[in-house]
Amino acid sequence: MTGRTGRVSVLSGLLLLSLFACNSNLLHTDVADIPGASWNLFNTPEFSFMVSDTTKSSDISFTIRTGSQYPFRNIFLFVTTTAPDGKSITDTLEYQLADEKGNWLGRGAGDIREMKLPYRKNVFFPQKGTYSFTIRHGMRAENLKGVYDIGIRIEKFSPNL
Repeated sequence: MTGRTGRVSVLSGLLLLSLFACNSNLLHTDVADIPGASWNLFNTPEFSFMVSDTTKSSDISFTIRTGSQYPFRNIFLFVTTTAPDGKSITDTLEYQLADEKGNWLGRGAGDIREMKLPYRKNVFFPQKGTYSFTIRHGMRAENLKGVYDIGIRIEKFSPNL
């Protein structure tokens, strides 16, 4: 790893470590790198989560890291959740990544910004087994430049957040 790619990977690791290191409520986290920081419309990262306790609720959110090449203030995501029995639901979500003046939201250093995108709060998984989440961007560009990675966070439900 040399040059910009090496710096991005090191910075990525440090940012993720700082986000996840001290969170005792964290049940699951996973991140999918976007090759070349250009998210193709047909690249649909998939994340799996094993549920063994159906009595406790969880909060689900996504994380996204973008850079200055990202051409929009917002992002649309199509998220499909599939239960262990094969039934699925798809949600269309919109998140603001920059304010109306073009100032990037989230946190980060230099060119890279990371945001936590809330998805569902106080979720009960009704069946034991593996749930899968697939994410596809819903922007008009086939190749969405400036997206470094997309991830998922599943945490114990917290009524204070």
